[in-house]
Amino acid sequence: MAATLHITNGDSAASIMRRAGISGRIVPWRDVLHDGPVPSGLTLGELSALRTKFLAEAFDADPMNIERSFVERNDHLESLHHATPVVLWFEHDLYDQLQLLQILHWFSLHASENHALSLVCTDHYLGTLTPRQLAALHKHERPVSTQQLHLAQRAWSAFCRNTPLAWHALLDTDTRALPFLEGTVLRLLEEYPATGNGLTRTERQALEIISSGVRSPGKVFARNQQCEERVFMGDWSFWNILRRFLGASPPLLELYGGKLLDPPAFKNQLLSLTTVGEDILRGTRDWLAIEAPNRWIGGVHLQRGNTWRWEAEHRSLEKAPG
Repeated sequence: MAATLHITNGDSAASIMRRAGISGRIVPWRDVLHDGPVPSGLTLGELSALRTKFLAEAFDADPMNIERSFVERNDHLESLHHATPVVLWFEHDLYDQLQLLQILHWFSLHASENHALSLVCTDHYLGTLTPRQLAALHKHERPVSTQQLHLAQRAWSAFCRNTPLAWHALLDTDTRALPFLEGTVLRLLEEYPATGNGLTRTERQALEIISSGVRSPGKVFARNQQCEERVFMGDWSFWNILRRFLGASPPLLELYGGKLLDPPAFKNQLLSLTTVGEDILRGTRDWLAIEAPNRWIGGVHLQRGNTWRWEAEHRSLEKAPG
């Protein structure tokens, strides 16, 4: 029998799996799919090229390293023999669940019926476990069902569409085949600008934390993680949000101790809200009136003329006029 292929969320989990003595090839997926464009109609290779460009620019990373990682990852999938056992190791949070949807969608299109595909998916954060704890998760391994593949195919297709309506419709769908999908759908919708002040959930949390007196960028990030039911956002994604606030005209934040937000040390840097930031947090001004959105959520390009807003109380979406 061919060596088992294990696919997981990133390098930390992959390293722990190796130390746990899990045999076979271990492939980290390495993509922050909740950030940047993920449009429909692209092959895995075409999407990887688009993601390489975005990730290199957004996270100040070497595009050659990103491209090499994607090529190696994709080759593992595209060269699979039908008899190769595949085990997917993922968590319950937004970051992992989007990766899982992408992979299950790929298998729904490419894998033969007799492909041995199984899933380990729990509410444990893999990168924080000891090797023994991670190895113990093997008891949760289950074969991937046809129902799971069909649901993942529908959800991934909805994520990649150029409007969020199909993704939103998943809230009214039976998603029990993938137990963490409903929370994933909701948390991504919360990253749309809110009705009223135009802030996403993460943006609002960041301003609330700074307003409460937490001013060190590192501590703001740590407190934001504590606000999440399922932690998903890495530090670079969070710094980019703070940078947008600092660079807006007029700015929502001020930075003391340096002109630029410089992770990871933040030498004596402190953040505070400007009057504009306070007004937006109170809801007396609209963030989108100051800076029109220009970012992607899956296949949706939020920009002037295509701005969708999230109304949390009724869990509804509305498209802004114009």
